[in-house]
Amino acid sequence: MANDNDDLLDPAEIEALLNSAAGGASPVPGAAAAPASGGPAASPVGQPLANSDIDAILGQSSLGGPRPGNPEALLERAAADLEAAVADDIDSPGGRRAPARPFEFQPFDQGPGADSPGELSNLNDVELDLRIELGRTELLIEEVLKLREGSVVALDKLAGDPVDILVNGRLIARGEVLVLNDNFCVRIAEILAPALV
Repeated sequence: MANDNDDLLDPAEIEALLNSAAGGASPVPGAAAAPASGGPAASPVGQPLANSDIDAILGQSSLGGPRPGNPEALLERAAADLEAAVADDIDSPGGRRAPARPFEFQPFDQGPGADSPGELSNLNDVELDLRIELGRTELLIEEVLKLREGSVVALDKLAGDPVDILVNGRLIARGEVLVLNDNFCVRIAEILAPALV
């Protein structure tokens, strides 16, 4: 190395490593590598490679394909590889590959569970909170503290107005207050549509 604190290689060491990679010899800084069998002679350290040496190194491709200097051969090989890749009769361990076909989507109405629609009878045991609201009013805390037995609280509805029927806090109907066997009852007069609620 040029400097113990420096991780960089000097040009001589780089050239020796390149020569050893091309020729298979061990990298020794300052020594030229032996030429590979049938390959170009390694250039001395510090000398650039000749164009013929570069072509010879590139021609020794491990893939065994055509030399990079022949574009027609490269194009022919690429076309042959592409044709083999998209052919329908490629030999594979499972036999012949089936030709491609478009994907078919299932209709939404035939999804899982479409044949057995849910029954409302499954909800028969669910408890709901039903309230009948005669009317409302707003009072101050002072007025609430003054309430005693016999006090009268005025509501926002008149005597003949229908009362509101709420299920789980949602207004679903209106009705009339009746007395049946000394009990208060409500007769439903109007079912409200969901848009009106």
